[in-house]
Amino acid sequence: MPTLLHLDSSAFPQGGSASRDVTATFRAAWEEQHPEGKVVYRDLAADPLPHLDAAGISAAFSDPSEHSPEQRAAFALRTALAEELEEADAVLIGAPMYNFTIPSSLKAWLDQVIVMGRTAGDSPSAAGTPVTVVASRGGAYGPGTPREGFEFVQTYLEKALNGMLGLDVDFIVPELTLARTNPAMADLIDLSDASRNKAHTDAAEKAKALAARLAA
Repeated sequence: MPTLLHLDSSAFPQGGSASRDVTATFRAAWEEQHPEGKVVYRDLAADPLPHLDAAGISAAFSDPSEHSPEQRAAFALRTALAEELEEADAVLIGAPMYNFTIPSSLKAWLDQVIVMGRTAGDSPSAAGTPVTVVASRGGAYGPGTPREGFEFVQTYLEKALNGMLGLDVDFIVPELTLARTNPAMADLIDLSDASRNKAHTDAAEKAKALAARLAA
């Protein structure tokens, strides 16, 4: 049965996080199609990965037989994360916008999992794996909006996930998620609700379609 790698990075729990709520909808629809399937889950906010350091970087470009204890430990983590990605048939990522870009916890995962010569480079080891990103954001940053130029979630993740890891990237984008809590956005509540509802519908439909495609 197919394996789903599910990553959440919102600092808020489900029920208070648009990205977590939508990834939960995707996962539920996926598991309906694959009740005996495997889901590998990482909550990058609750259980954050260490930031990539000199030991982890240098270990990737040196002989393993010459690694220091620090390099061995750092590279063992990078190897485990690379294997999780390589063994996944599909990837689901919750990526809320924080200060115009992704949470640092998600950036830490990317820095660890992007290993040149393995997961990245001329022949990325997980190339072609479908990845669905729930890129939630409190305001509107789409084409034609005043803040279009401040959008660095989709812009960055497209380059990192597709350009470096070779993954097949698809986005679900719930917008205006702060409308119900920010009085200045009260006139946008209807648009916010419509965007949220569409995101949940898209998540369920995409999960079912992807599950069916992988089972074929």
